Amino acid sequence: MSVDFGRRVLVLRPHRGVSARLGVRPAIVCLLLALATLAVAVLALGTGEFTLSPGEVLRALTGEGTRAARLVVVEWRLPRVLLAVIIGVALGLAGAVFQALTRNPLGSPDVIGFSTGAFTGVLVATVFIGNGYYVTAAGALAGGLATAIVVYLLAFKRGVQGFRLIIVGIAISAMLASANQWFIIRVDLQAAFAASVWEQGSLNGLGWAQVTPVAVGVAVLCVALIGFGPRLSLLEMGEDAAAALGVRVEPARLVYLVIGVGLTAVATAAAGPIAFVALAAPQLAQRLTRTGGIALVPSAAMGAFLLMLSDWLAQSAFAPTQLPVGIVTVSVGGIYFVWLLVGQARR
Repeated sequence: MSVDFGRRVLVLRPHRGVSARLGVRPAIVCLLLALATLAVAVLALGTGEFTLSPGEVLRALTGEGTRAARLVVVEWRLPRVLLAVIIGVALGLAGAVFQALTRNPLGSPDVIGFSTGAFTGVLVATVFIGNGYYVTAAGALAGGLATAIVVYLLAFKRGVQGFRLIIVGIAISAMLASANQWFIIRVDLQAAFAASVWEQGSLNGLGWAQVTPVAVGVAVLCVALIGFGPRLSLLEMGEDAAAALGVRVEPARLVYLVIGVGLTAVATAAAGPIAFVALAAPQLAQRLTRTGGIALVPSAAMGAFLLMLSDWLAQSAFAPTQLPVGIVTVSVGGIYFVWLLVGQARR
C-alpha cells in the first residue's frame, strides 16, 4: 500500500514478524529441522550401554523387535528424547518472545536472568518445602515471575526499552546467582551435590513421570502465545508503531512476559536452567529462513533440534559417562555468544 504526500510516496509493506504466515522457505527450513531432529532422536534412542542400530530402534518403536529392545527404547530412553524435543521447543519460543519484545538478539531468558530466577525459586522451594516435580515447578514459576516483575519495574521509565531491560536483567541475574550459591551451601551435602548437577541443566534420570506435565504446560502456553501472536509482531515493530495500530503496549508486553517466563519455568522445573538454547535458536532460525523478524515456528523447531543434538552429544561424547546437557550447550553457545557480541560491537 502507498500513500502520496505531494512529491513523496510512503510505501507501507507488511512486517514479516513473529506472527507472519510461513512462506515457502521457512516451511522448508522447519521441515528439514524436524527431519534432522527425528534422525538425531533415533540415534539417541540407540545410544547407551545397550547399543541398538537405527533399524532395531524403529522396530522397537513399532512394537516389534526383542522384548529387551522395546524395554530399553520405549520405557527408558523415549521419555528423555521426548523431553529434549518439548523443552527445546519451549526454550526456542521463550527466546523468540523475549528477543521480539526487546528487539535485541541478546534478549533471552538466560541472559536477562529469568532462568536464574526460576532456579532460585526451585532452591527456595526445595529448602523450605521439599522435593517433588510439582513443588519444583511451582517454585520455578514463582521465582521466574518474581524476577520478571523486579526486572520490569526497575527497567520501567516512561515505558520499557529493550536495552534497559537487558542491562537490568543482567544485574539481577548476577545477584540471584550469588543467592543461589548461598542456598546450595545452606543445604546438606547430598542435596547440594544434586542441586549443583541440576544447575548445569540435565535430562539424566528423567522419565515418563515428567513427560505429561511438561507437555501439558508447554501446550497450554503455546495456545496462549498463538492467541496473542499478532500483537507480538506489532510490538516488534516498535512501541510507537504498535500503539498507532491499536495495541495497548504495556498490557500486551506484560502478557508476553508471563508467557515467556512460563515457558522458561516449565523447562527449568524439569531439566534445570539450560543455557544458550533460547539465545541461539531464534537467531539461527532467522538466518536460515531469512525472515524480516523473529519467527515463532522456526525458532521452536531450531530449539528442539539444538537441544536434541546437544543431549545426544552429552550421552555419546564421553560414553559411558553421561554429561549434563547444559555443559554441551554452554560450550557451543559460548562460541556463538562471543560471535554475537563482536557483531553487536561492530554495529
